[in-house]
Amino acid sequence: MTTRTPPRAVVLGGGSAGWMTACLLHHEWGARGGSVTVVESPEMGIIGVGEGSTPQLKAFFDHLGIEEAEWMAACDATYKLGIRFTGWSERPGFESYFHPFPAPIDLHSEPGFLHNCMLARRGFDVPAHPDDWFIAETLAEASKAPHPGEAFPFPPSYGYHFDAYKLGAFLREWAVARGLDHRPLKVVDVELDQAGDVAALLCEGGERVDGDAFVDCSGFGSLIAQQKLGTQFLPFAENLFNDRAVVIPTPHRDAIKPQTDAIAMRAGWRWSIPLTSRVGNGYVYSSRYLSDDEAEAELRQAVGMEDEGDARFLRMRVGRVKDSWTRNCLAVGLSQGFLEPLEATALHIVIVTALDFARAFESGDFTARNREEFNRRIAAKYEGIRDYIVAHYRLNQRSDTQYWRDNAANHALSNNLKALVTGWFTHEDIGQLNAQQHGGKPHYSSMSWHCLLAGYGTFPPPAKMQAPPPGLAVADREETRAMLVACSRNFPEYAPVQFQRGH
Repeated sequence: MTTRTPPRAVVLGGGSAGWMTACLLHHEWGARGGSVTVVESPEMGIIGVGEGSTPQLKAFFDHLGIEEAEWMAACDATYKLGIRFTGWSERPGFESYFHPFPAPIDLHSEPGFLHNCMLARRGFDVPAHPDDWFIAETLAEASKAPHPGEAFPFPPSYGYHFDAYKLGAFLREWAVARGLDHRPLKVVDVELDQAGDVAALLCEGGERVDGDAFVDCSGFGSLIAQQKLGTQFLPFAENLFNDRAVVIPTPHRDAIKPQTDAIAMRAGWRWSIPLTSRVGNGYVYSSRYLSDDEAEAELRQAVGMEDEGDARFLRMRVGRVKDSWTRNCLAVGLSQGFLEPLEATALHIVIVTALDFARAFESGDFTARNREEFNRRIAAKYEGIRDYIVAHYRLNQRSDTQYWRDNAANHALSNNLKALVTGWFTHEDIGQLNAQQHGGKPHYSSMSWHCLLAGYGTFPPPAKMQAPPPGLAVADREETRAMLVACSRNFPEYAPVQFQRGH
């Protein structure tokens, strides 16, 4: 265990990314003499592009010891068991599929799903739709909460939906109460020392905030990492076409399901995210195929808000910096990179980056000893997530608009993604191939890849499918469904109102 005194860390920018990073660094270093200061402009707004998470957000709150009911109440939060993709495929029977977060019970059902997928890939007409094989889909469809009774100790993994602005505000209040220094100041310049490292933030009014380590959470502008230190930005435009989003909230009209909906549109897709207070709706699209006015009109028609509700437009700079850690500066959040919100991975990357940085510093200080390896790990994380998102577009089973046809014809794929897609159609073991590509630690599991590829129905054409011959073992879908439904009876009905203040 190291005895080195942790650094004085200065975080530029608040919001979800800034305050999450500040909380994690304080948790890792505060008890041993490290300090964390957050410099946050009182004039800056918060870009709430995505209001969903992976299960990594639960691990974040568990790590800090923050009770679920406490923060969920403050942030209008609801549970998320997975994502339902609708309209990404025109193949009959595969117009919609659910991508689940994993659960212990899946160990009993996943092997049958993978087995049937292999049979279907070989042209046998067997049940291989992912909706039939995982407890998360069963719970979400029945609007069940992810906390089973005491007699059933097998809870699934789950994430959340939340109000991004309120999440940042909650973490700020929690952090300041525990000794973090909050400076509501507008930064006008960054001071470098003679060696080229960051020495201080220079603020309006002449105030100077110095430190040892600086965290750039200043958004797409990336005031420290990109503007001052010249960290290179690597765009993903050739892989991911979408560069805009339009957002419109709506009131609740239906019962809340613990799932995100990702619904294909004419030139992109829209999300539907249930909070306790409202439903968040956003249309992610490509400006090469659709104007802002057209996107707004299409979203309004889809959510039934033609003549009411204010629309907010967001520009997305999709890609990542070459190095997340440059000199004594760590780029986090939008200053580090952005992958469109299809898989809700933005905060996942924030958490991984902050914790990995704290541990890398403990081992190697600000030298190149661990910095280069850290940057390789974070870059690989971005590349792995990007590949999985790109696969949604490249393998889409639509042909109704030029946008979808161009995505299906896009050959700007990484070698890993090319190999995985080829392996699917040539009947290779996807789990083994996926693990080999990432040194045994893939960014997305074999289950996730199978759900995506099988969920679209990327099997031989229906006319070429044949009945399985006698004696060929086929996993029993009905038996599995009955088991999952029986398990779901151990979970309570979902009642999000219980988390609102005053209830």
